[in-house]
Amino acid sequence: MAYDTYLADRISQHLNSKGIPFEEKKMFGGLAIMVNNKMCTGIIKDELMIRIDPDRTDEVLSKDGCRPMDFAKRPMKGYFNVSPEYLDSEDSLEYWIGLCLEFNPKARSSKKKQ
Repeated sequence: MAYDTYLADRISQHLNSKGIPFEEKKMFGGLAIMVNNKMCTGIIKDELMIRIDPDRTDEVLSKDGCRPMDFAKRPMKGYFNVSPEYLDSEDSLEYWIGLCLEFNPKARSSKKKQ
């Protein structure tokens, strides 16, 4: 299993319950959740990957279980991982996804390959 399918189902259910259209794409050995054709959140192994406003870095790093995402051995600005033991409650998952959805309209879209 490259990523936690149960967590993927929980994210899908949450977005569907809010009426938010999204697309799932297998990327970087995990799953990316695309909203408005932009990476919004995702799963790497059993961790939630979040993409949030970089101005909220101090806030999220003060939360238990959150750390900078270091995909290429260096932190990526605005990207963080949340450990699975801090995602047990629906309130917790809703908080993290809410931050991602809040930032999504401001996030830059990746350039599409021709």
